[in-house]
Amino acid sequence: MAENSSNGTTASKTQAKRATTEAKKSAAKTAKATKKAATKTAAAEKNQAQVLIESAVDIPVGAVLSVSDLVGEIVEPWTSRTKAEKELKAYRRKIEKAAKRTERRGTTARKRATTEARKTRKAVERDVRKRQQAVTSTATSTFKTGRDEVERRVKQVSDQLSAIR
Repeated sequence: MAENSSNGTTASKTQAKRATTEAKKSAAKTAKATKKAATKTAAAEKNQAQVLIESAVDIPVGAVLSVSDLVGEIVEPWTSRTKAEKELKAYRRKIEKAAKRTERRGTTARKRATTEARKTRKAVERDVRKRQQAVTSTATSTFKTGRDEVERRVKQVSDQLSAIR
């Protein structure tokens, strides 16, 4: 079954050695790849942890720097008398400007309300005059009709009295 090769081993032994060598190489290659993947994963996790730690430190430091800048901006105009006076004049101008704007708005609103009240008053007065005229007209015609009726009856009674005498 097995034939001898030139160096005295059989073909199956050569194949077995070759298969063993290949298996060893493959196992070594797989182990190397696994080790490389594990190293990569560990490095990635290390980088993630480092990023988280850095941001945990950077946020408070940035907040402190921002507050420091804001305080500096608030305090800076008040560091000398001339700067403070200049800042006060600027505030005064802003307040005066806002007061004038508010006054103008108030004047406009008051004028509109006055105009609207005047229009409403005139409309009401007109309506009252119309109703007064209607009532007066109705009363006058009713009174005239009543007077005419009374005069007619008085004449009728007078005529009856004259006829009786």
